[in-house]
Amino acid sequence: MKFVLRIEQQKGFGVNALPSCFHRSSSPIGRDVSFLPGLHSQFAYFSAVSLPTRFDHCVVHVSDWERSNSFYRDVVGVEIISKNGRWSYRFANAQLNLHGPGVQANPLAKIPVPPGGSDLCFEWSGPIEEAVDHLKAHSVEIELGPVQRGGARGDGVSIYFRDPDGSLLEFISYLG
Repeated sequence: MKFVLRIEQQKGFGVNALPSCFHRSSSPIGRDVSFLPGLHSQFAYFSAVSLPTRFDHCVVHVSDWERSNSFYRDVVGVEIISKNGRWSYRFANAQLNLHGPGVQANPLAKIPVPPGGSDLCFEWSGPIEEAVDHLKAHSVEIELGPVQRGGARGDGVSIYFRDPDGSLLEFISYLG
């Protein structure tokens, strides 16, 4: 299997060795790569050769359609989609598909997520203080934050809160 070595220059540190790829019979993820001249492992990460994939959707289980639809529309900012007697929540380039009362989904995960069993993070495009104000305006209690966290785009600042069923939700801002 071919793996690509990607190097990122961080915090003003340089990297002398910049190999573009190498071959291993097993995954090099998590291995010490300090054997490469001038390469410091804290600046490198390994990724499988790029495949034509990206995140599309995941499933959240809710216990009350009306309550959840209002919350996710007003607090999270999703577009509510109704199709064939089922609901989904669309945002940016992904979607939350819903299981709940009256839905007979097939196939199911080996251990289906119960209402309140999800943990999801949404990117807040403005400063985190605006997200704090937004939650307060909707009477949503902030459970934790603002706190420093890492997300899909690197370091950010997050706040944590819960949906009506108790699933943990997070807004992360990368604006500092």
